[in-house]
Formats: sequence, C-alpha cells, structure tokens
Amino acid sequence: MHDTAVLAADWISLGTGFGNDLKSLIFNVAIPVVCGLFVLVIGFKTKAPGPTIMAVIFAGIVWGLSASMGTTLKDTTTNTVNHYDGSTIRSGDQ
Repeated sequence: MHDTAVLAADWISLGTGFGNDLKSLIFNVAIPVVCGLFVLVIGFKTKAPGPTIMAVIFAGIVWGLSASMGTTLKDTTTNTVNHYDGSTIRSGDQ
C-alpha cells in the first residue's frame, strides 16, 4: 500500500491565505493609519492651517488611489490582454 501526500498544496494555500490577509491589512488598516499620522504630524509641526489642509488633501488622494488600485489594475490588465489577443489581426501588425 502506497501512501502519497502532497505537501506543497498546504504550503501554497497557507501562503495564498497569508498574502490575501496581509494585503487586506495593508490596504484597509496600514494606509489609512499612515495617512492619518501624516496629517497629525504636519498639523502639529507646522501649526498652520495651509500646510495641514494640503496634507489632508494629499492623504486623501493617496488613500483614494490605494483604495481603487485593485479595480484599476484589473481593468487595465483586462484591456491589455484583450488588446494583444492573437485572435484579432490589426492592419499594420507584423
């Protein structure tokens, strides 16, 4: 009787799960916390409304771009694959 075990499958699923958890932790917790800390540090260091408002705007842009990065990358990748799909021949392609 031969017992076979696939050891790599457990490690791969463990790594995938850890990667997904780490990704969601970074995007849902770390980036918003760092953006908030950035605004607080700028506010306390400068004690002026102008730089603090600019820090809030910049932090909002960073946070917003990181939140929409998954959708943007998915759409861009899909468009690239569809554009370079070999099933359609465009004039001028060699």
